Amino acid sequence: MPNKAPHPTAAPQVQALISFLEHEAQPMIVLDPDYNILAANTAYQRQFGTVGKAYIGHKCYQISHHYDVPCDQAGEHCPMKKAFELKGPDRVLHIHHTPRGPEHVDVELRPILDADRAVVAYVERLATVRNASARPSAEGLVGRSPAFNTALAAVQRVGPSMLPVLLLGESGTGKELFAHAVHEASERASGPFVVVDCSGLTETLFESELFGYEKGAFTGANTRKKGLVETAEGGTLFLDEMGDVPLTMQVKLLRLIESGVFRRVGSVETQQANFRLVAATHKPLQQMVADGRFRQDLYYRISAFPVHLPPLRERAADIPMLVDSFLQRGANARHRVSVEPAAMARLQAHDWPGNIRELRNVLDRARLFADDGIIRAEHMPDEFGRLSSLQPLQTLQPQLPQLPSAVSPAELLPGGAPRSRLKSTSDEALTQRAATFPGTRRELATELGLSERTLYRRLKALGLA
Repeated sequence: MPNKAPHPTAAPQVQALISFLEHEAQPMIVLDPDYNILAANTAYQRQFGTVGKAYIGHKCYQISHHYDVPCDQAGEHCPMKKAFELKGPDRVLHIHHTPRGPEHVDVELRPILDADRAVVAYVERLATVRNASARPSAEGLVGRSPAFNTALAAVQRVGPSMLPVLLLGESGTGKELFAHAVHEASERASGPFVVVDCSGLTETLFESELFGYEKGAFTGANTRKKGLVETAEGGTLFLDEMGDVPLTMQVKLLRLIESGVFRRVGSVETQQANFRLVAATHKPLQQMVADGRFRQDLYYRISAFPVHLPPLRERAADIPMLVDSFLQRGANARHRVSVEPAAMARLQAHDWPGNIRELRNVLDRARLFADDGIIRAEHMPDEFGRLSSLQPLQTLQPQLPQLPSAVSPAELLPGGAPRSRLKSTSDEALTQRAATFPGTRRELATELGLSERTLYRRLKALGLA
């Protein structure tokens, strides 16, 4: 195969390295300090190679990202630059172009040093992330925004370890899916993934559900029952809404985590626990510790590796992909559904206090009105605001009134903008400008000639505040 031969500029000491990597099961390539791909092992060719498309001698950023410049010049983290500075390995989560489309890829770059500690080459190991998709998918985690990638990279880091993971984020941000991703990234992926909904358990039920009970332990206990801790043997125990665990049960949970042992209700026999702990909450645990509502020692036991999950408003670029994914998940052959541009613009402009759960509910509702298979702007909930026209927002142009050549100082706002500039501007024009303006709300108000308070009121009326 033509792609298998090393690049002619490869140094002799690199040739031995290339031969060694050929026997590695993971995809690996060898790069020179100028980003050129010198060689690739068979595993790389099978997973990332495209038939008829050469990559030997090409820049890595051209093949992986379709960039014309290195990653750091394109606004991304460049592992080669960091590895050169450290004279040691660097690791990053990137989205690569592959024969299957864009995919999340865990990249580890190691520099090869000569006797003078000068970098002569790099070895890059690539591992496709299987528990998340960078394109619409009928199941699992979906996203490719920077905020999403940061959380996913943290999951990939902690997954192979046995550290307890604490997922922090607002309600509806997908904590259970992220917890499952931690499970799938671990050596316990073949074991059970057991979910404990702490908010749905009363104090009297918590102990028996978690630890199980013996026959006759209480009225109605007619047989022995295994608890969820025992069910999670060899796998992952996910404690959802950890902030709702009663104080009286927190001490027993702490003992379980610290000692790894428990007793069924009504038993004197000690059982050995064997699980990986992942916890999640939308509550401010640190504040609850300060208020005495959550044990400090338990907090430090479960928060060895906190992962902050971004709210949907911080990953608005993922909304079209999420919409496509949810429509796939609810689709059938007789009723395919799509979203018109004006409706998509409203979805992207909404603040989403309920996050992904709210988005899914809005789409489920809108689907019921899409008799012709198209979700339109009028199918959106009332709180999304109403436009006087259903024309796509992308085509609406602000119609600002012409200003006189001379404006008196009394008509100016701080910064020099005329007070009356946008008084007659349509809601459509304001919606368009707010969606595309790169600065802060205060800067937008100055540009449009409004006070920040007035701008906020108008945006709130449009559902954009």
